[in-house]
Amino acid sequence: MLQKLDLDRTLNKNNIDENIQTYISLLKEIDINISCSNLSVFLNKLKRDPIGKGPYKDVSLFEASNRIMTDLVILSGVKELLEGKHKDICFTEYIVEYGNENKNKHDIIVKENEEIVLKGEAFNVAESFFKNKKRSSLKKLKETENKDIKLILLYNEEVTKQNEPEKQGNVYYIKVNIDEVLSGI
Repeated sequence: MLQKLDLDRTLNKNNIDENIQTYISLLKEIDINISCSNLSVFLNKLKRDPIGKGPYKDVSLFEASNRIMTDLVILSGVKELLEGKHKDICFTEYIVEYGNENKNKHDIIVKENEEIVLKGEAFNVAESFFKNKKRSSLKKLKETENKDIKLILLYNEEVTKQNEPEKQGNVYYIKVNIDEVLSGI
């Protein structure tokens, strides 16, 4: 069952901070203590038991953590874009999808005159999975080749120690630090 988050799907300067605060409030509901009698019970709770609270209360902690970490990259990344931290990408609003929503085919899009002018993918992965995730996200973004559309990859900054190019063609690589958001929890 897909759980609908009570967050705006169109983010702009007027609502980004409120949406981040709402998300943080949902995260604060999650119990961070797991009491178990043995490793088998512990692993089953992580992987299978619904957490019952937070933005994804109907899924396991394991699944919720994947969705939450990506949502935080989306929220933090869009906030940076709205603040003008990436000079070539300056739009007044961004349409986003949280969790495993799939209405727009991409995590982030921008439309002008009903035409898509930007599409983006966001992820938060371990360093060991970064290259595979980056490759699959780029492939998804480039399914329809149009050099006029800006493509962005938002990802957690600690995932790679090497400096990714900030821009290659019409693809922008944006490292996002979610620590500031997480420090509010």
